[in-house]
Amino acid sequence: MEPTSRSLPKNAYKVLDPGENYVPVVPATVTPREIGPYSVGWGLFFAVLFSAAAAYLGLKIGQVFEAAIPIAIIAVGISTAMKRKNALSENVIIQSIGAASGVVVAGAIFTIPALYILELPTNFWHVFLASMFGGFLGILYLIPFRRYFVKDMHGQLPFPEATATTEVLIAGESGGNQAKTLLAASAIGGLYDFLVTTFGFWKEAFSTRVLPGLDYMADHFRIEFRMNILAAVTGLGYIIGLKYAAIIAAGSFLSWFLIVPVIAYIGDGLMTPLGTGVTTLIRDMDAHAIYFHYVRHIGIGGIAMAGIIGIVKSSKIIGGAFKLAAAEIFGKKGHSVNDAADRTDKDIPMGTIVSLIVVVLLSMFVFFWQSVTGNLGQAFTGLLIVAVIAFLFTTVAARAIAIVGSNPVSGMTLMTLIISSFILVQVGLTGPTGMVSALIIGGVVCTALSMAGGFITDLKIGYWLGNTPVHQERWKFLGTILAAASVGGVIILLNATYGFTGATALPAPQANAMAAVIKPLMSNQPAPWVLYIAGALFALTLESIHIPPLAFALGMYLPLELNTPVLAGGIIAHFVSTRSKDEALNNARRERGTLIASGLIAGGAIMGVLSAGLKFFKINYTDFGWTWPESDGAEFLAMAMFAVIAAYLYWDSMRAKTGE
Repeated sequence: MEPTSRSLPKNAYKVLDPGENYVPVVPATVTPREIGPYSVGWGLFFAVLFSAAAAYLGLKIGQVFEAAIPIAIIAVGISTAMKRKNALSENVIIQSIGAASGVVVAGAIFTIPALYILELPTNFWHVFLASMFGGFLGILYLIPFRRYFVKDMHGQLPFPEATATTEVLIAGESGGNQAKTLLAASAIGGLYDFLVTTFGFWKEAFSTRVLPGLDYMADHFRIEFRMNILAAVTGLGYIIGLKYAAIIAAGSFLSWFLIVPVIAYIGDGLMTPLGTGVTTLIRDMDAHAIYFHYVRHIGIGGIAMAGIIGIVKSSKIIGGAFKLAAAEIFGKKGHSVNDAADRTDKDIPMGTIVSLIVVVLLSMFVFFWQSVTGNLGQAFTGLLIVAVIAFLFTTVAARAIAIVGSNPVSGMTLMTLIISSFILVQVGLTGPTGMVSALIIGGVVCTALSMAGGFITDLKIGYWLGNTPVHQERWKFLGTILAAASVGGVIILLNATYGFTGATALPAPQANAMAAVIKPLMSNQPAPWVLYIAGALFALTLESIHIPPLAFALGMYLPLELNTPVLAGGIIAHFVSTRSKDEALNNARRERGTLIASGLIAGGAIMGVLSAGLKFFKINYTDFGWTWPESDGAEFLAMAMFAVIAAYLYWDSMRAKTGE
């Protein structure tokens, strides 16, 4: 049985001293109740439910929500309502299986609807198999890196989403002051965000355009400061911490305050649009348009190069995984490192992983050959693209989630589409068949990377709380199958009901962007290689001066308004944990702040789902015809309310006492 005491160890979030070990909430010496009809049944139920809901809302209103935290909250609520004792480990399994929904949806709706938008031939099996194979690859490619990311790098990466989910699960089990603090923060953060996104009590983002004189700077020099004021994003920044928050913000500041104005200055005299697919003159673009059409591509190049740098720096880890696989396959029969490992350190054996990767790749090859390209050589080329790019970017996706809690999967998918289109054109695959091939390849890679980023979060949660990794790994496959089937069914249904083109078409913003990119690429038009190369060279420069290039490139890629509140949250975390000369008090304050920040994230996540549902039923300020949220007054109020939520996070964190 599991112990009845529930609290995270003091060294859960800090770098371990030499010789120090981390002992999870449920130690390896205890065999908890993890797998059973209760945990698997609820996990699969949520995988189907949230896949359908996320796909439906994502395509209908263009809003994708993360499922992990809402599922964790509901799992805790169900176990409490059923008075199920010692349900912590079961709730982790429910969350892990159910969370397959969000990552599979993100992979599918970014690419697959583009097939309908471009009026290309497709069917349920295209959607289902692309999502399933991508999910399987993401799981299998990530498992060999589990120990490195969740154990060897203990305390070195913030894992903001995993932290928030862990705090929800542990507080739900422990009760007492922890649960009260988390519940209060969740209520405050959820209500705060709900009032903004649903009823528009104040504007969701502040811009310096509303300030006298600075509107001139925005119009003439394209210099504009923007900040999202949602509580959940600020809480995310607190957990990320000042170090990474500052690096991420620096990437945004370079993009928006230097590169955007420079491009605006240079483009002011141009009389023709610049770049493939661009139809607007630079002088007619605002700062956001310049960022989207040009600067964002520099960030994508930086992310790609940061991934390559990460592969090189992790070469020993990768080499060790290959050696381990070879030893288990060709060594003594039945011998595995898992034989000597603790329960909390057991993975699917490497020999089994390699065998499953081979099976998935062979199945994918048949799928490409028979259903996509119709050509043996071209199908093999597509398989190589998927196998190599998904493997190279797996660690990038995992590290990005571990740093900022946001997976730049759309940027990596865009890069995949560009690379695959270029290669496929060279092997004679163009026109409609070429576009179908490129989009399905992109869908597989997108889902694989989305899964890798999401699954490392699940495994980190399991590591902190003491679950058995092999249980999470095995049952993730079944959750992926059901999520892929659900997404496929929803996309087919929505296309038949609304369509993705025409007057009543669904927005599907990400897929429309991919469709706009793929047409010129398959017509042999040039991609913005200069911008990608510039980003890659910049990442190399950052690495040479010991600045983490991935965090900086993520700042260049993600919008400024999302990175500025992250910086604010990081600054609050710094002040909270350094104000006292008593280190024990600083630690207590930081830990209480982490709990509060997790509550803000959890409340924002669960109310985000509700807000999205209400928006679908036209219960939203945009449907009420209320124009106040677009006024200057609403922006000034937004900054005032942001100051209130920031003050609350700081004040309540500082209330901590040692020994709590």
